[in-house]
Order: sequence, then C-alpha cells, then structure tokens
Amino acid sequence: MTIKPKANRYRIRRGSGSVSETGQARAGQVPQDRDDNVPDQTEQAVTRKAKTDENAASAQKPAMNPLEEMAAEPQEDGLPSAGGRPKVRVQRNANPPAADETAEVDKVRKEGLTGRQLRMARRVAQKHGIHAESDQEAVYRLRRAGIDPFKRANMLELVEAEGDRRAANLPQPAVPPEGPGPGVIDAAQRARSVMDIQRDIARRRRRNLRMLLLRLAFFVVLPSIVAGYYYFNVATPMYATKSEFVIQQADGAGGSAAAGLFAGTGLASSQDSIGVQGYLTSREAMLRLDGDVGFKAHFNDPSIDVVQRLDPDASNEAAYKVYRKRVKIGFDPTEGIIKMEVIAASPEVSEQYSKSLIAYAEERVDKLTQRKREDQMQGALDSYEDAELEMLAAQDRVLKLQEDVGVFDATSDASSLMSQINTFELQLQDKRLRLDQLLDNASPNQARVDGVQGDITRLETLIAELRGKLTDTGGENGSLASISGQLRIAQTNLETRTLLMQQALQQLEVARIEANKQTRYLSTNVSPVAPDQPTYPKAFENTLLAFLIFSGIYLMLSLTATILREQISS
Repeated sequence: MTIKPKANRYRIRRGSGSVSETGQARAGQVPQDRDDNVPDQTEQAVTRKAKTDENAASAQKPAMNPLEEMAAEPQEDGLPSAGGRPKVRVQRNANPPAADETAEVDKVRKEGLTGRQLRMARRVAQKHGIHAESDQEAVYRLRRAGIDPFKRANMLELVEAEGDRRAANLPQPAVPPEGPGPGVIDAAQRARSVMDIQRDIARRRRRNLRMLLLRLAFFVVLPSIVAGYYYFNVATPMYATKSEFVIQQADGAGGSAAAGLFAGTGLASSQDSIGVQGYLTSREAMLRLDGDVGFKAHFNDPSIDVVQRLDPDASNEAAYKVYRKRVKIGFDPTEGIIKMEVIAASPEVSEQYSKSLIAYAEERVDKLTQRKREDQMQGALDSYEDAELEMLAAQDRVLKLQEDVGVFDATSDASSLMSQINTFELQLQDKRLRLDQLLDNASPNQARVDGVQGDITRLETLIAELRGKLTDTGGENGSLASISGQLRIAQTNLETRTLLMQQALQQLEVARIEANKQTRYLSTNVSPVAPDQPTYPKAFENTLLAFLIFSGIYLMLSLTATILREQISS
C-alpha cells in the first residue's frame, strides 16, 4: 500500500516583496492570479527578472553526474522520463512569438477562460518545462505540443513535479563534485522512502494490534475466565422447586352482566392474585418463613460458597435481598396463574419452602374477603334480629291488650252483638205488630195488650243495653268500638313487624349467598416436587453472559476514550 504525501496548496499573491513571488521568480514562474488586463510591460519585466534569476541559479548549480543528467534531461517525444515526470524539450531562449502566434494567443484570450483554468494551464506548462510569458500563451503552447491544459491530472504528481522544479531552480550550496546535489531525489530514493513509510505503517499496525489484543485479554478474556472458573468449580449447586397455583372464585349465578362476562377469566381474580404475589414477595412472608422453617439458618450454612452465603449476623434487609433472589414469583394476567420458583441449596429444603409459601398464600386468600363477608353477614343478621324483636314486642302488646279488656277478637264480638241486636229488633217489630193488631179491636183484651206492651218494653231495654256495649265509654274497659280500634292498631303493628322480619330474613339469606360467592379458593395446578439434579448455576450460559457484559463495557469505554481523544486533539 502506497500513501502519497499531501499536496501543497497554491497561494500565489501579488506583491514584489512576497516570498511566494520571489520563489516563483526563481523557478521561472509568473504570478498566476493577476487579471488579464495587466499591461504586457509588467509581464515582460517579471519574465526578464525570472530569466536572470534562473541563469544565476544555473550558474551556481554543482556539476551533476551522468546519471543525474540523464534523469533530468527532458525527452524529445514528451513522454514521461525515468523520474516519472513527462517533459517536453523546449528551447529556453526562444524568440518572441510571431504575428500568427500573437493572433492565436489573442484567440485564446477571447475564449473567456476562467482564472482557475489559466492558473492550471500555467502549472501544467511549468510541469512540462514549457516557457510562456502569459497564461494565454501557456495555453497556446500546450495545445501546440499536443497536451490538454485543462485535463485533471494526478495532483500528487503535479505537486511532486512542482516541488522538484522549485528545488532544482533554487540556488544550491556548493558541494563536492563527487556527491549528488541536495534536494535531488531519484526514483530509487523515492521508492525506498515509500517502502520505509509502508514498513512504518505496518509496524504501527502490528503494535496497535498487539495493544488491542492485550487490552482485550486483560479487560474481557481474563474476567470471563475468572467468571467461568467460579461457575464451573466454585459455585454451590442450587435446586429449584417450581409450582403453579390459581385463585378461583366460588361459582354462583347473579351479579352484573360485566361480572358474568369476566367470571371465567383471570381478570375476575386479578386483584387477589396480584395481592397474593405482593404478599409472598414481602418482608412479612420472609420473616414468617424464617420463623417457621429457618430461612436465615439455611443460607448461613458454611457449605455454601462465599458469594451466595449469607453472613451469620446478617440483618433482615440482607436476608430479604437473598429472599428476593431465591423466591421468584410471576403472575400471568391472561390466565390468572401464579408461577413460583423457590431456590435452595437442598432439594428437600426447597420443597419445604415452596409448600410453606403456598400455605401462606392460601391463608392470605381466605383473609382477603373474610372481613367483607363478615361485614355483610353481620349487617344482615343485625337487621333480622332487630325486626324479630320488634315483631315480638308487637305481639306481646296485642296479647296484653286482649287480656286487659277480655276480648280475644273485637271484630267477632261486635259481630255477635250486632246479630243479637238484629234478632231482638225483629222480635220487637213482631211484638209491635201484634200490639197494633190487638189495639185494632173494638174491645181488645187488656191482659193481652199489657203482656204485649211489656214484651216490647223489655225488648227495647235489651236492645239499648246491647248497643250500649258497642259504643258506651262509661264502662271499666271502655266501649267495644274503642277496644276494637286498639286491637286493630296492635294487630296492624304486629303484621308490619312480621313483614319486616320476613324481609330481614330474606336479606340474611341473600347476604349468606353473596358471601359464599365472594369466597376465594387457592387451587394448586402444579404441586411442588423436589428436583433430583441442581438447577443453578447454569455455568455455560452465565460465562457467555459475563463475556458479553465485559465486551460491552470495554466497547463503551474504548469509544468514550476515542471520542475524548479526538476532541482534545482537535
């Protein structure tokens, strides 16, 4: 691979005292970025000055050996020489252009070439050793020599040719005749320089590759090997017991349409499932498990490796962190299934922990709706008991009233009295008719008349007494009408209290049914079974994961360092 040096940027400015202009004058050049309207006298003066400097420089040049002369001698046919730069043999002391040449230069001037094109033509002319007094003349002479002045050439070769020409035209210090002149670089030296550059680049690449491999080995490979050694040889085997259970609701009809729609899905008991999941992963469950089966004591066992072992004097927070790592509980909201995985150093202990946690979950499920069910049942039961007491009090009042007045049923007694009154009134009417019949005789029998009148008087007195029982209030217990009203009010109150008691009883039954519907059951789909082989650690997977993690960390740090280094260097 050949890396060519960067091309120098051309900055040719006006001014007689500038360094660039002086260098151009020494190299036989004329300033390139002047306007086309500069007088010809100025161009001729600059050209004469350049020729004078060139002659002085050529006079000061040391003698060159035959090989250098052959390398520096231009070719007759305009083809590239051994040095890699095409040259055209042009006589230095050429005569001024003829009249036809002046006309051709005027034609080139009328073409309207840009300043950039003219400067390019001047550089190409200097590259091929063609002397021209103006940019337009350089274009004309290049076209006459069969060279396209505006063809894009390799800028690197152009820079090399320009540098060689400037180095050749500059005055050189005197050197011994046997040594080559300074600044003269032939093809062999250039090839050796390129090879040296290539070797230096290859050496740097090898060094960078070695450093990269060393960093990867130190920051990625070595930590991965340490992690793999721990997982394969040091880590204590852990046994995982898996189980699944679901929280179900009691079957029963009723409820809203939405409740019936979601009754058979996991959404019906999702809140309870989430609550049970939170309880099993809480500190309360950890402390209860530690108190029942000794969670801390198991993980304090010296047989467990140092990384997974719990300190003997560890706090509850440290134990809770270990508990969260060893007890993994997940909830599937679509099916409503709670999946639990309990990890321990012994398969029997893992199974025991799993069964204990399932028992805690079942107890928690029972307590989730117990208060609500008890509140509903207690409210319905209190209402029923109050209604029953009120009904008994109304019944006692009716009984006491009947005992006080001596009337069992005022309505029936009133009906009996009314029937008697009606009977006696019929008899009274009959007696009155017989009396009128007797009085219609011219000479009635006085004894019979008196007897009939006596019967009428007695019937009227009896009827008056009977009617007095119905409405007379002067008695000890009052009239039968008042007694009947009191009994009717008491009986109506009794009937009302009886109806309220029946409604309370019905509400109590409904509350009992609803409480049964709200009961939650924990159904174990997958019972915990102790494994016979260790589940953790997964040595290969964990080692690969550690390698990927260390690689990612190294990549992030290297990118950050590269960006910072570029920012600082810029």
